[in-house]
Parts: sequence; structure tokens; C-alpha cells
Amino acid sequence: MNSKSAASALQPEEVKAKSPTKLQRAAYVRERLNELYPEPPIPLHHKDAYTLLIAVLLSAQCTDERVNQITPALFAVADTPEEMAKVPVEKIKEIIRPCGLSPQKSKAISELSKILLREHGGQVPGDMAELEKLPGVGHKTASVVMSQAFGVPAFPVDTHIHRLAQRWGLTSGKNVAQTEKDLKRLFPEESWNKLHLQIIYYGREFCSARGCDGTACEICRSCYPNRKRAKKTRK
Repeated sequence: MNSKSAASALQPEEVKAKSPTKLQRAAYVRERLNELYPEPPIPLHHKDAYTLLIAVLLSAQCTDERVNQITPALFAVADTPEEMAKVPVEKIKEIIRPCGLSPQKSKAISELSKILLREHGGQVPGDMAELEKLPGVGHKTASVVMSQAFGVPAFPVDTHIHRLAQRWGLTSGKNVAQTEKDLKRLFPEESWNKLHLQIIYYGREFCSARGCDGTACEICRSCYPNRKRAKKTRK
């Protein structure tokens, strides 16, 4: 079934009697998000792979908006591994304090900058395994960098995408790792990088943790027209 036929199967007048299949839901989600966000911008401000890596690291348990407010001051001090490696950890910590977890993040920024100089010629490696070896860089952060800095197909899944994927019946995974696998199986590889951003933007605008409970927003209602109770996220 192509996306057009799947999407049409989700018109309200046609789904009142029954719920769509997972493939129909996935096709509809992709088509609707393409309509709403045809060219989603990268939300974290950066100029290259290194500044993106630092911004993504800072975004852990912090909003992108707050990170974008803080990084100009940090990058004014140092925006390359060579420069950052010379900055005292205490100075980094003071600048990034509003992002939260500043002791851990400042130490990770300093250490990974030195590792990039020592082991990678001062360049951010375009390799998932090498990225995940860096301090403070987990699978999700590495996936974002691979996707947004190097254009390599990846599907970074955070708790927000995990929640929406469950609300839309695209996964029953209990954790982000399983949700990532499920989404990669459902959607074509060439759509992963764009779809990751589209889901983020949709979640912020229409399907936030408090703004929707799985029954309120357009996509939730279309995917589950007969759902009466709030959808509880499995963590």
C-alpha cells in the first residue's frame, strides 16, 4: 500500500468503524509530517560538526532554546577543539551552568576536545562507534551528529520521540533503543533524518507531554479514532 492510499484510509469518515493498521499509521504520519514540515531546520545553532557535537551534548536534559542561548557565549571563547582544550573546565562550567549538569558536561567537553586533537587530528569522526567512545556522547548524541553533520541515515530517538511513537502505535518498545529499531523498520532509510526532525517539531507544537495525552492532537486522533482514554507511555 502506498502512502497516498494509506493516508486516505485515515480520513475521519472512513475510520470511525475501525482502527488503521500500523503500516497505514506509519504512512499517514510520514505524509502528514511532510505536509506540515516540508523542510525542517536543524534546531540547534552550529557552524560545523564540532559545534553541533557540543550543542547536542549540552541539550541533554535541557531545551534546544536554552542551548541556543548559551552556545554563543561558549563559542565566543572557543569554537574548535584546539581552542576548547585550552579553556579551564571551571570556565566552561560557569558558562554552561544554565544548561544543567554543568559539572559533567564541562568535563566531557574539555576531555572530548583533547581526544579529538590527540586521536582524530582535531576533527569530529564521521563514525558512529568512534563518536560513542567520546566522553558525554551516547548513542542518541552520536546519531544526531551522524545525521545532521554528515548526512548519514540515522534515527535519533529521545524520550519525546519515544512517547509520540507509542501514542501513534508505531512501537510497543519499553525503551528508546527498541523504539529506534521499530521506527527504522517502518520507515524507508532515506526518510529517517528528516522524519526525526519532523516528529520533534510536531511534538513541540501539537503533541507535547502535557498538551496531548494521546487523544487530543490531529495525528493521535487519526491514528486512533476510537481511543477514549489517555495513552500511558511505557518507559
